[in-house]
Amino acid sequence: MNTFKKSALKIAMTSALFSGVSFTASAAEENPSVQEIERVEVTGSRIRSAEALSSSPIQVLSGEDIQKSGVINLQDLLLENPAFGSPAISRTNSNFSTSGGGLATVDLRNLGTNRTLVLVNGRRHVAGRAGSTDVDLNVIPTQFIERVEVLTGGASSVYGSDAVAGVVNFVLKKEYEGIEFDGQYGESAEGDDTSSQFSVTAGTSSSDGKGNVMFHLGYSDQGGVFSRDRDRSAVDQLANIYFDPENPSAIFEPNRPFFSSFPPQGRFDAGDTRYTYNANNQLQAGFSTNGNGTIGPDGFNRSNYRTIAIPTERFLFASKGHYELSDQHKFFFEGTYAATESDTELEPFPFASDDIYANGRVPVEFMVNDQLLRSAYIPDEIYNSATDTDGDGMKDIFFAKRLLDIGNRGYVAERDTFRFTLGMEGEIFNDWFYDFHYTYGKTKDNQVSGGLVNVQNFRYALESVMDSQDIDGDGITDEAICLDATARSFNCAPINIYGFNSIDAAAGAYVSAPSMRSASITQKIVGGNVSGELFELPAGYVAMAAGFEYREEESSAQFDALQQAGLNAGNAIPATFGEFDVLEFYAEFEVPILESLNFKGAVRSSDYSTVGGTMSWNAGFNWQPIDSLRFRVIQAQSTRAPNINELFSPPSQDFPSGLIDPCVGVTAGQSDALGQNCLANPGVAANVAANGSFTLNQSDIQGVSGFNRGNPELKEEVGTSTTVGMVFTPEFVEGLDITLDYFDIEIEDAIVSTPRQFMLDQCYASGNQEFCEFITRRPTAAGNNSAGSLEFIDTAVSNSGGRGTEGVDLTLIYSEELGPGQFRSRLAYTYLLDGWDIPLPGADKDEWAGEVGASEHKASLNLGYNVNDFDFTWRMTYIGSASLDDQWLAGFGFEKESVGIGAEVYHDLQASYYITESVEVFGGINNAFDNEPPAILTGVDGSDTGTETDAGTYDPIGRTFYLGFRAKF
Repeated sequence: MNTFKKSALKIAMTSALFSGVSFTASAAEENPSVQEIERVEVTGSRIRSAEALSSSPIQVLSGEDIQKSGVINLQDLLLENPAFGSPAISRTNSNFSTSGGGLATVDLRNLGTNRTLVLVNGRRHVAGRAGSTDVDLNVIPTQFIERVEVLTGGASSVYGSDAVAGVVNFVLKKEYEGIEFDGQYGESAEGDDTSSQFSVTAGTSSSDGKGNVMFHLGYSDQGGVFSRDRDRSAVDQLANIYFDPENPSAIFEPNRPFFSSFPPQGRFDAGDTRYTYNANNQLQAGFSTNGNGTIGPDGFNRSNYRTIAIPTERFLFASKGHYELSDQHKFFFEGTYAATESDTELEPFPFASDDIYANGRVPVEFMVNDQLLRSAYIPDEIYNSATDTDGDGMKDIFFAKRLLDIGNRGYVAERDTFRFTLGMEGEIFNDWFYDFHYTYGKTKDNQVSGGLVNVQNFRYALESVMDSQDIDGDGITDEAICLDATARSFNCAPINIYGFNSIDAAAGAYVSAPSMRSASITQKIVGGNVSGELFELPAGYVAMAAGFEYREEESSAQFDALQQAGLNAGNAIPATFGEFDVLEFYAEFEVPILESLNFKGAVRSSDYSTVGGTMSWNAGFNWQPIDSLRFRVIQAQSTRAPNINELFSPPSQDFPSGLIDPCVGVTAGQSDALGQNCLANPGVAANVAANGSFTLNQSDIQGVSGFNRGNPELKEEVGTSTTVGMVFTPEFVEGLDITLDYFDIEIEDAIVSTPRQFMLDQCYASGNQEFCEFITRRPTAAGNNSAGSLEFIDTAVSNSGGRGTEGVDLTLIYSEELGPGQFRSRLAYTYLLDGWDIPLPGADKDEWAGEVGASEHKASLNLGYNVNDFDFTWRMTYIGSASLDDQWLAGFGFEKESVGIGAEVYHDLQASYYITESVEVFGGINNAFDNEPPAILTGVDGSDTGTETDAGTYDPIGRTFYLGFRAKF
């Protein structure tokens, strides 16, 4: 290696070290272009410098680290870093999502996915979910990645909106020569969660050495994991919180089985009698949801149909290249296309007569040509028990039926993401550099959902009689027909709701209503930067960077007409359309004050078509009193403009879970404020009069709906972050690097949806009528719904009182020659001192530090040993003990931190061996000790439906194995 290359490599690696980043030697050797760079640019700064020292903490994940993890999904590896919080969307927590199934997102500091900016080579990437800024990590080719740089703390002054919590920058390899084949297969110890991955990556340089082009073609397929295949989630259960509220430990004593009261054979209220069908499909009086098995005596085991991990299949093509037009100017391009298909699956729809009729009653008698006809198919016993409950002179009944005959619910989502970047970069004149680029990105998401029904058609099909009068004029008088002539002209088929497998193919086809969703996100960016040295001071040159960016974002999401109107028995979700553009200018300066002390600062001015002008800035110092010790401090103001969903989303129906009705247990004689506020509602008062205290049944608990709304009046949120840290590389311990950083991030006017539980508590405990207006209770009993139970709780996006977090990061990196090989280790630890939300200005803080998903202590430890052709890696991830949400606990009268879960440690192992210089085989075990996730049962805040745990924080799958090969030529 010549002297120049040695110096350049030393500069590059030293810069990385002082930024809190660690490169592995093999990464540098595999990427010769790193050795050629004399001036480098690190995440968080646009200034190119041979002394690129960051004032912000930066952690790095090398391409070699990715290979040694064996992950197919990059999200799984990133989440081992304690700086990341539980993701809003992952393969194991999005089965019930209407738009995000199969996505992989990241969330720095538990401040929200929308406050973590994801970049590729320092440039924005199009989102994977309509209306949001959520980038799907699945579309970034891992084989192209040289390293991943994670900067924590505000970075909006350099990169613009969304970088309030920090930046995740995927730095791609600059060039590649040769061809590489990769293959891998794995599955869980239970025989599911099968995964396969195959890819080919190739690159070549031009004959004159001025250009290089790289290609990648990859395929991956991750199989599903179903709730029925794990003992903890195979049978419906409910945390025993409503049965023994004086005993906190009862939360973890499951009421199991706790089957749904919507059975596939149906239940029917006729007069004062409730009917159902037994296992032999024989009508019987009485109904119970107790029992065991897939379907209980009367109830229904939903867990038999739910999914823990969503099957996801991906095809990925990527290309990247550059060509030197001259010694000073280079053309470059990047392009990716990803096609993803994911399948969600959940239990058949729970359908009832109050989904069809306003009064919840199905007529079973009809006056036709002055003759009283009874409903087709209704059994004599139910008909004879039926009475006129709505005063129209005709008998009616109530029914509830799980639509197993129609099929499971779920959707198949086909998501296509296309992105390309074209640009020029080079040197304008001595030590002044430029780059200019145009980026276009588009994501299309098309979904087809099944298991839903056309409510209007179902009504037509229900209102059917035996055609003794030959109403339809076909000469047949012993057939069932639909009464409505218009419906008959559209092939209405009478439907039989009584008993197992009662709905025939014709009726099923008539009432079925597959739902369609079409969404797209388009991003267009034009940007440019210049950087160089302005003038020289006694301590060195003053450097600067400046640039601009113009960005357009457009998004739309549209369901079919039935879904938008809520007439297919699903959520009522109207179409969402929105767009905005923003023009931004920034300037960044680095000023050497002393040889050992420099100042960095940046300012960015943005003009949004939605919120108008915003301003971001940062200011920081680096002080290096001795070669082995450096101190850094930075303060930044970052802004985040509201995204399209937050601004433009019309009322969209949701079915929230985990809510606690403050009125439960209120009695007629209760004179405190809570009791009086609850009893003021006529429905609650009627419930108390009937039951002695306000009482809810299972259907009431699970039957809460509400609408989520955007807010076009939103303004930007402003985050202020302060980071103080040190980097220590002691000369007396060669190979040891230590970084220690304190961070404090506070967000004013944070853009959030007001929590529904907060509104309930404010309305009834505090008597705040402003929040009561968002709450609707059922006025009278209707079928299985008790009077006064919650029917709707709406919420809207607003600029809240704020959000913040505070903590300490510690990173230790140590490597040395040990015996015949090389030992390496890396420890990352985060101590979360504080984390809080203020739901609305003036409200008390809701502390979340130390709660599930935000443990106070989190760490990851990587150990590795390499000798000759053998390499071994051991990764440990520690998630500290945590308590349940204190606001949720308070709803039951429990003290904060009175109920919690213990710490978890996951162990992942991998071994690899080079058969030849070009061919490597590897194998590994994830969750080697098969840790069961902590029990967070249905009904407890933080439980992901179908998993009986927090599947975004803990591993809900268990031990998995994989084998693979890698061949380079």
